[in-house]
Amino acid sequence: MASSSMSQKLISRNPDLSKLQNDGYEVECRDGYLIVHSVPYVNSSGVIDRADLVSALELRGEQTCSPVRDHQVWFTGSLPYTNQGQPVSGLGGQGEIRQTLTEGVEARYRFSNKPTSGYQDFFQKMSRYVLLLSRYAMAIDPGITAKTFKPIPETEESSPFRYIDSASSRAGITAVSQKLAMDKVAIIGLGGTGSYILDLLAKTPVREIHLFDGDDFQQHNAFRAPGAASIEKLQSQPSKVSYFSDIYGHMRSGLVPHHQFIDETTVTELSEFNFVFICVDKPSVRKVVVDFLVDKEIPYIDVGMEVTLVDESSTLVGTCRTTLGTASKSDHISKYASLAGTGADDLYRSNIQVADLNALNATLAVIKWKKHCGFYQDCYREHQSCYSLNTHQLTRDELFKEVS
Repeated sequence: MASSSMSQKLISRNPDLSKLQNDGYEVECRDGYLIVHSVPYVNSSGVIDRADLVSALELRGEQTCSPVRDHQVWFTGSLPYTNQGQPVSGLGGQGEIRQTLTEGVEARYRFSNKPTSGYQDFFQKMSRYVLLLSRYAMAIDPGITAKTFKPIPETEESSPFRYIDSASSRAGITAVSQKLAMDKVAIIGLGGTGSYILDLLAKTPVREIHLFDGDDFQQHNAFRAPGAASIEKLQSQPSKVSYFSDIYGHMRSGLVPHHQFIDETTVTELSEFNFVFICVDKPSVRKVVVDFLVDKEIPYIDVGMEVTLVDESSTLVGTCRTTLGTASKSDHISKYASLAGTGADDLYRSNIQVADLNALNATLAVIKWKKHCGFYQDCYREHQSCYSLNTHQLTRDELFKEVS
C-alpha cells in the first residue's frame, strides 16, 4: 500500500530525482506527480513570486523512465513574465486552465518546451523548466533561487495500490479519481458479470472491495471471466473469491474474500458498506439483498443478462440490464428484475452467458456507479437502463427528479 514514505522512497531509488533533491530543490512525489515547489518567477506586476512546477511521473514499477516522453509541465502560478515586462516566450501552452491535479495542487497553466534531443530524465526536464522561469527573477534579485534546500514534510498518502496510479496523473485526473475512494464496496456474485465489475473496480481507489460468492472457480467460469486461468489453477479447485483475490492482490490491497452466499442469515453483513453491486441469478436472493439495502439506505446496482438462441436463424438475442437504487429512488426495481418465484431461476438456467456481454454489462454498471460518485457528468440521473443486442439500443428510464 502506498504510504507517507512513498515520496522519499521514490526519490531515493531514482538518481534523477535524488539529484534534484540533492541540488536543493524542494522535491515531492505525490499521487503520481513530481512536484518542484517554490520556483521563483516574475509576475505581471514585475514582482518576484513563487509557485510550483508539476510533471506527471513516468514509471516502470518504482523506477523512472528514460527518456521522458512527456515534455509538458503544469504551473501553479500566474503567467510568468520577463524582467522587461514581457510574457516569457518558448512555453507554448493554451492559456489559463485552472485544473486541480491533486489535493492542494491547482494548476493554472500548462507549458510545453521540448529541446531537440528531448529530456533524458526528470532532472534534465525539471531543472530546464526552473531555469526558463527563474532566470528573469534572478535578473532582478541575483540571490533568488529555487534551490532552497528546504525539507518537504511527508504528507499522509493512503492508497490501496501497490504501485503509483500513473495513468490518472498522466491524464491530470487524480483529483477527479479521488471521488471514487469509497471506504467499502461489496460485489455479490463473481460468476460472470461480477468478475468483470471487480476487474474495473480494482483499478479505482476504493479502499476495500469485499467479494461474496460461495462457489468454486470451475472450468466454465474461465471462459466468462477476465484474464486467463491455467489448467493447473483449475485443477487446484480454488474458490472464486480466493482466485480473484489472488489475481488482483498483485495490484492492490483491500480485497476481502467471503467464501459464502448471501441469504437471510448473512445479509446483515452488508450493513457497513458504502455501495453494493448485486450480480446474482436467484430472485429470492435479490429480494433479500435489495430489501435490506433499501431499509438501510445503502445505494446499489443490480445487473442482469438475458440471452437466448433464436433457433430458426441460429443467432443470439438478448439484453443487459443495469438498475441503480439509491436512498432518493428505490421503488422501481420490481418493474425490471424478478424478486420472487422460481420462473426467473428456470430461465437463468437455460440462459446463455457470453464473456463480451458479461463485460459490457459490468462496464455499464461501473459507468453508472462512477456517475453516482460524480466522476462522470450525469445529466439525466437515470436509475434504469437496458441494452438490447439485436437493435443496438440503450434505454434511459427512471430518471431522478429533485423535489422542489
